[in-house]
Amino acid sequence: MVTEADPDEARSSVWLAVRPAAPVRRRSEAPSGLDRDRITAATVRLLDAEGLSRFSMRRLAAELGVTAMSLYWYVDTRHDLLELALDSALGGLRLPAGPAAREDWPDRLRILARGYRGLLAEHPWVAPLSAAYPNIGPHARAFDAALQRLLDAAGLVGTGRTGAHLALSQFLTGSGLNGCGGSGRRAPEADFGLALDVLIAGIEAKAADRTGRRGHDTP
Repeated sequence: MVTEADPDEARSSVWLAVRPAAPVRRRSEAPSGLDRDRITAATVRLLDAEGLSRFSMRRLAAELGVTAMSLYWYVDTRHDLLELALDSALGGLRLPAGPAAREDWPDRLRILARGYRGLLAEHPWVAPLSAAYPNIGPHARAFDAALQRLLDAAGLVGTGRTGAHLALSQFLTGSGLNGCGGSGRRAPEADFGLALDVLIAGIEAKAADRTGRRGHDTP
């Protein structure tokens, strides 16, 4: 997991935390000019500029011109802030609108996958955070829903659908972590496209096998 070292204890996602409607402390004590959205946007900029390994709450506070303690009015931990930044970055991904048709889901999947690959190139820290944290923010869920719609169009159900979804999710995140060849370098576009075509062919074969067995079983 690419995060700061902490004790081995269960940690809830920021998306599952219940925050009070107002801080327990007096509002007059809250730092002026800050809010969670501004802090999250600054986090994304800092991660883009300096990378995940150099990120710290102290460095972020300096970027915003506030004290590090001021940030804790809006987030409880560094982990929470990284989760917020991750989902904010995913919000830049253009998703296909509406359900896909049976004949065009492969092309839609290629567009979505290449868009995700481009996002990982723009924000290299997104892939390790996607592997480290639960992807349950609103933009992550929207991306997952788009994948699910494409699998609907492919005609997969049950364990075949579950396996295809897992393979696609791991492939897309893994391509940002260490390239298709595992070399630690970004795989060439042609290699990425070939690997994606293999995945799509596997999904098509699985869907065709299901359709064939269903037709065989029909009186």
